[in-house]
Amino acid sequence: MHLERLTLILEIVGQKGEATVAEICDHSDLPKPSAYRLVQDLTAAGLLEPVAKGRFTIGNRLKSITHRDQSDRALLDLIAPTLRRAATKNGAAFFLSRLRGRAVEIIHVETPDTGVSFLHPGLGKRPLHACSCSKAVAAFSPDLVQSQNLEGRLKAYTEFTLTQITDLEAELDLIRRRGYAECVEEIEHGMCSVAAPLAQTGPGATMSVGATGSTRVFTPAYRERIGQQIILMARDLSAGLTWGAPSRTPRSA
Repeated sequence: MHLERLTLILEIVGQKGEATVAEICDHSDLPKPSAYRLVQDLTAAGLLEPVAKGRFTIGNRLKSITHRDQSDRALLDLIAPTLRRAATKNGAAFFLSRLRGRAVEIIHVETPDTGVSFLHPGLGKRPLHACSCSKAVAAFSPDLVQSQNLEGRLKAYTEFTLTQITDLEAELDLIRRRGYAECVEEIEHGMCSVAAPLAQTGPGATMSVGATGSTRVFTPAYRERIGQQIILMARDLSAGLTWGAPSRTPRSA
């Protein structure tokens, strides 16, 4: 348990680039005194280091071990241009999400040239059962669902939200077979989204890219078409990030 908590803190700080103890608590559910004590232990070991009052980043000792930067900033340098081109081409908002702690969070959005964003409510954490970005990650991160004891705790945002764990498990199985996830008015009336993981294993399985728009535009045929485009986009991004084998071609549903 102690090692798991230390690892979780390192993952959160590594992804955000910099984080305060309050931010670590927000993404880990750790009590503040425990988080503060663990951060001090990691700092003393050189795995974290302070960058400003109350803010910490990955320490040089850990950087020398990993030789890899998966911070938000490093990812966006590589991924944001692709999202921008997709938003312009499709006239829809495209986003990047990642697993941070035990929640999936939208960390970046690119909107079409019209300047109109169809993403609602914007950046931040998304419910595991009611958003395509979260379901795309959960489908390929089975321990994430099993570790959260979601039975009886799935909040209904609309009448279309999945609130039974058996229904969610069936949905995640469909996502694994199809290769992409959908959210059709499950978190907000009139809104749809489609997302796929960057890869089905490794670091890419904890991140997803997708698009969002109104139900008027995101018809079933459109969602299927853009879902296939997003799978190809995710595969190319994963290959470019040199994480090894890209997502395999999904099986027919």
